[in-house]
This record gives sequence, C-alpha cells and structure tokens, in this order.
Amino acid sequence: MYKYKIIMTGGGTAGHVTPNLALIPKLKECGFEIKYIGSNEGIEKEIITQNRIPFYGISSGKLRRYFDVKNFTDPFKVMKGIIQATRIISKEKPDVIFSKGGFVAVPVVIAASIKKIPVVAHESDMTPGLANKLSAPFCNKLCVTFRESLNYIKGDKGVLTGSPIRREILTGDKELGKKICGFKDNKEILFIMGGSLGSQLINGEIRKNLEKLLKEFNVIHICGKGNLDKNIMNRQGYKQFEYVSEDLRHLMKAADYIVSRAGANSIFEFLALKKPTLLIPLSKKASRGDQILNAKSFQKEGYSLMMEEESLKDNALYEKILELKERKSELIKNMESSKSQNGVDSIVGILMDSIKK
Repeated sequence: MYKYKIIMTGGGTAGHVTPNLALIPKLKECGFEIKYIGSNEGIEKEIITQNRIPFYGISSGKLRRYFDVKNFTDPFKVMKGIIQATRIISKEKPDVIFSKGGFVAVPVVIAASIKKIPVVAHESDMTPGLANKLSAPFCNKLCVTFRESLNYIKGDKGVLTGSPIRREILTGDKELGKKICGFKDNKEILFIMGGSLGSQLINGEIRKNLEKLLKEFNVIHICGKGNLDKNIMNRQGYKQFEYVSEDLRHLMKAADYIVSRAGANSIFEFLALKKPTLLIPLSKKASRGDQILNAKSFQKEGYSLMMEEESLKDNALYEKILELKERKSELIKNMESSKSQNGVDSIVGILMDSIKK
C-alpha cells in the first residue's frame, strides 16, 4: 500500500529525464506511487515507459528565445497542455509534483498551482533555464546543483541539493564493458559522448583523428541516432553506438578518459565515477551558454579539462586528449577530494517536507 503519490515531469532531452530516474528507487523505498507527465513527441515517453512508470502525454509548445513563426501558435499548445495537466492532476490527486524542467514541465507546474498541489523543481545548470524561470513563481522550492545558482533565485525558494546520481551508474563492470565492445587488449579506453542527441562536430573531429587515437586508445563512441559511420563499423579497437541505455554503466566504468559535452547531469556522474574528462560545451550559438559555465566551473575545480567548439581545428582535439592523459593522476586526485554530494536524499527529503507542510 502506498503512503504518497507523486507526479514527475520534465522532458525534451535526456538531461530533463535521467535525474527523475535517479530519484525513483528512493521514492519507492519511501512509499511513493509514481506517475509521469511528459510530451507525446519527446524522448521522455520512451525512457519512462521502459522503466515501467505510468505515463501521460500532453500538448506542449516549445519555448524559444528567438523569432519563429511557431512562437505565435505554441502559446495555444501550452494552454491546451495546462487544461490536459489539470485534468490528469484532478484524476490522480498527487501529494506533490516534481519538475525537472524542459518546456513540457511549464503547463504541469501551472496546473499544479491551480490545484493547490505543492511543486518542487530542480535546475541542473548553473543558471536557470527558461522553463524553470517561467515555473519558479508557481514552485514551492527550486533545488539547484551549483552553489552559484542560488544567486539567480528570488526569495527563499532556492535550496542547494547537488545533482541526483543514478544508483546503477555506480555499479558498472569494467570487464563486461570491454567485452560488450569486443576489446581484447589492455589499451586504455577513451569514451566519447556528444549528449543524448549526439554531436556532428565532435563526431567529425573524432573520426578525423581516429587513426592516431587508435594507436593510443581503444575508443567507445556514442554518436547519436542516425550518426553511425558504416565505413568504419568493424575497426578493431573502435566501437560505435547510436545510443546506450542499460549497458551505459558498464561502458562508463570501463572508460579511462571521457570526451563529452558539459550537461550538468553527465558531468556530475563523471565526477562521482572519478573519470578524467575533456569537456566541449555547446557554444552560445547553439545554446544559452549554460554548458560553458558548467565546464568552466569544473575546470576551475580541477576536475576536468575544457576546450570550446571554436578551438576544434586541425590537431587541437588530439593534442588536448593527450594532455588529458598526461594529467590523469592530478585530475583524479582533485575529484577524490571533492565535497560534492549525491542529491537524491536531499531532494526526496524536500519532497517529503513539502507534503507535510
């Protein structure tokens, strides 16, 4: 018998979904029945249903910072989403809502406020995203990953919790990871991940430098859906994946070095695993610049190296990876002395407090 009911929301990218997954085991231990509201088109539907959580899909307009004709029609989608979310909340009668952001979360948070249901949100990046900015007035608490983030939140809503880390990501098997990739020698392993949707830029640079890299490393390359290069599928020491779910923990455990974008969820997992990482954040041309702030913070703490997209020319990436190898011991030592905490217990505690209040 359940003690409480929670509706979780968030979507658009895996970064708005995986922190929810990190909370689910602890929530179940505390007696929560869990439901999820997401968009019908986003990545969240597939991820959440795979984890056997009941899923409701609603209408959701995308929130844009630039001019687009859809900016005139999407507000109507948001209004429709608020109506749909209100009906779902009325039916399910949750004790609390947890929002991980993304455009689908906004109508859910507004609907919860209308129905007087407490809302706890979480912001992974250093500065709140547009969805969380719009949601903040309707939230009871806004949990943050970086201490600096508290400066951007009005009133006493901000709470420093850290990033929720998935339990299973810490339980990988290195030998199984090597076996999955078919690696037969003892070369160090370089793991490349360009975000849940992949990165054409990083993919191209890795493949351009592949011959040199394979002399030094075995290479695991998660390149994103539709981005496999069939011409090099069977190269010894090089294993490509479009996307990895269940086996990701084994591949990350096997990795000696990581090259990645700088989404907050991912980089805190790398920190928890003590993996020396080269961060290549999304540029301001393609984002609001949050990944650049994340990467600079980790570089300042001595956890990671960083290079900006504009520097990806000629042999620059290859040379930076060699620098990563040279500084391996230094980076691991800095990560081992980190005071960063797994945010799961703190966030679940805030959810419980919100119900009691």
